[in-house]
Amino acid sequence: HPPLFLRPASPQKRTSAGAPLDRTRLSWWDVAMIAEPLLRGPRVVVRRATADDVGAIVAFYTANEDHLRATVPKRPEGFATEDFWRDRLAFDEADYHLGRLVSMFVFDPDANPRRNIIGTVNFSNIVRGVFQACKLGYSIGAAHEGKGLMYESLTLAIDYAFAKLNLHRIMANYMPGNRRSAQLLARLGFVPEGYARDYVQIAGRWQDHVLTALTNPNWTET
Repeated sequence: HPPLFLRPASPQKRTSAGAPLDRTRLSWWDVAMIAEPLLRGPRVVVRRATADDVGAIVAFYTANEDHLRATVPKRPEGFATEDFWRDRLAFDEADYHLGRLVSMFVFDPDANPRRNIIGTVNFSNIVRGVFQACKLGYSIGAAHEGKGLMYESLTLAIDYAFAKLNLHRIMANYMPGNRRSAQLLARLGFVPEGYARDYVQIAGRWQDHVLTALTNPNWTET
C-alpha cells in the first residue's frame, strides 16, 4: 500500500541556470508556503496567529471558558496563559511547515488588538498521498454567535483549503445535541456519513459524534 502521508521535498526556487522556477510544477507543499493564509471577508479576517496575538488569544479563551467547555476536550493545565500560547504557537508553526496543520484564528478587524479574536478555525491531521484530506475544527465566542460570522469564516477557510492546499476532503464531526454545528455544516454543504459512539472524551465522558465530510469538486492531481 502507498504511504498516506507524504512530505515532498521543496525544490530550489531557481533552476541551476538561474531561471525562475516554473510555478506550475510546484508541489502542494510549495503552493501552501506561497499561499500563507490571510483570508479577508466583509466582517472577519482569518489568519495564523503570531507572537503579537498571544494576549488576544488568552483573552478569547478566558472570556469563553464556560461557553466552550461543553464542546471541547479537557484543556491542559495553564491553557489560558501567555506562556502556554507562546509555546503552543511554536509547535503549531513547526506542524504548519511539516504540512500537518493549519491553525488559524478569526479576527474582528475593527476591534481593540488586545481583544480582537472572536473564533478559531483549524485544519488538522492533514494527510496527503492517496487520501488528500484533513479534519476541521472551529469555535466562536459566545458574544458573536448567531451573526453568521462562523459561516463567513469557514467559507473563506474552506475555499483556501480546496483552492490553495488542493485538499480533496474535509471531515468535520459534532455531538448530536449541537444544533448550531449541525445547521452550520449543512449550510456549508457537509454531508453526514456516519455516527460514531463514544468517539471523543469531552466534559469528563465519552461522547457520540455525527461524522460529516465535504469533498472538493475541483480537486486536481498534482
